[in-house]
Amino acid sequence: MRRSYHTITRKGQANERRLTEFFSRNGQILLPMVDLIEQSRLAVDELIDVAGRATIEAVLQLSAEQVAGPRAPGQRRTGPRWHGRQAGRVCLQERKLGVTKPRLRKKGGGEVAIPAYAAMQENGMSGRMLDVLMRGVSTRQYAEVLPEMASTCGVSKSNVSRAAAEAGEAALQELLERRFDEIELLVIYIDGMVFGEHHVISAVGVDRAGHKHVLGMQQGATENAAAVEDLLQQLIARGVKPEAKRLFVIDGAKALRAAINRVFGPQHPVQRCRNHKIRNVCERLPEEQKEQVKAAMRASYRLAAKEGMARLRKLADWLEQESPAAANSLREGLEECFTLNRLGIPPSLHRCLATTNVIESPQSGVRRRTRRVCRWRDAAMVERWVAASFLATEKNFHRIMGWKDLWQLEAILGWKTSDGAARNQEVA
Repeated sequence: MRRSYHTITRKGQANERRLTEFFSRNGQILLPMVDLIEQSRLAVDELIDVAGRATIEAVLQLSAEQVAGPRAPGQRRTGPRWHGRQAGRVCLQERKLGVTKPRLRKKGGGEVAIPAYAAMQENGMSGRMLDVLMRGVSTRQYAEVLPEMASTCGVSKSNVSRAAAEAGEAALQELLERRFDEIELLVIYIDGMVFGEHHVISAVGVDRAGHKHVLGMQQGATENAAAVEDLLQQLIARGVKPEAKRLFVIDGAKALRAAINRVFGPQHPVQRCRNHKIRNVCERLPEEQKEQVKAAMRASYRLAAKEGMARLRKLADWLEQESPAAANSLREGLEECFTLNRLGIPPSLHRCLATTNVIESPQSGVRRRTRRVCRWRDAAMVERWVAASFLATEKNFHRIMGWKDLWQLEAILGWKTSDGAARNQEVA
């Protein structure tokens, strides 16, 4: 082998071409494999496995020679010494591969690490395992999606769970350490999810250009004001400025409104999710009245705030006789259901700002990725899975509908918008 082929650079594609040229010029070393393939005695994946293992072992040999020098039996050495060979494992994307590696020891005793072997132990296999689990493969079925190659090991249920937990911890840390100093959030959505006996509150924000961001998460039910306050305090600590006026969209839980007032202040407008309100009212009605009331509520939400609220108060008076519970639910938080109408926010933004759909969409992605989890052992497990699922779902985020009109919301909230319309057009 020529000396140039021992050189390792950071130019991956260049090295790949060098390797291809080497095999082309020295094709005789592959002739036995060619004969086996032509005789249908060796499958292509087996060829890749055999050649790949041989290449890895050759790399380990070269790396050991860079540390201890070439083997020279009978010569005295002052540095690391060759000490035979031993079995080892290197991490591929989805599995571990058994190899034979050189062994080096110090003169006075003690192992000497081989740099290439140490690097092959840290190639992010746990992240790849977590990515596969996020796609719906359970730990019990993980081994079935891997290629069955000789000497493959390390794909047991416990190994997968351990690697996924490590990657989940990293995802949780990434999510909870995000900074928002440079992100100007116009809208913040807050909603909760349930996983077994565990409750998780999450927040998603929308910036001035209409891009969505997963802001954070906190253990605790949405009915727990202390848990909501903890979540909001986290956002402030990570750069969300409380003095900037913005719109909050919530599902209607009283604890959410109280926490927003205490942490951010009462000057921030709050819009209640109209879908939640319609669902809450209809759940308390007889089946034959649901469609009529639903249509009346939706029509009222399209009117000006004063007229729409008057219509719904009349509807509540009519429901009082047959369904007092539905009437009380309709009256509760009525003003906050018309926050957008009262502020004069354009109808093009109502679809995204009048409901919690913007946060419920990534939440559905979280539920889809966690649907195969049969038992939630503890709160830490829930946090890892939810954080990893949010980050995976976030990769498919798009801007909200009507984002080009967000400059009008900026003006209504009192933000500086002298170049707002022009900026949104440039982003487009």
